[in-house]
Amino acid sequence: MKADKLREMTEQELNNKLNELKNELFNLRFQLATGQLENPMRIKSVKKDIARTKTILREKELKQMKA
Repeated sequence: MKADKLREMTEQELNNKLNELKNELFNLRFQLATGQLENPMRIKSVKKDIARTKTILREKELKQMKA
C-alpha cells in the first residue's frame, strides 16, 4: 500500500488497517511454520505496510500535538 493512500485515511481507518495487517502477519507466520506458505516475500511486504501505517499514525499524532 502506498503512503499517499494511507495519508488520506482517518486515524480510525488507519488503526483498523493496522489490526488487519497484524492479523495477516500472524497468519502468514503460522503458515510458514506449518510449511503451507506459498509466497514468503509476502511476510516482508506486510511488515513494511505495518511500518508505513505506524509512521503515518505517528505523523498525524505529532501534527495534532503541534496544532
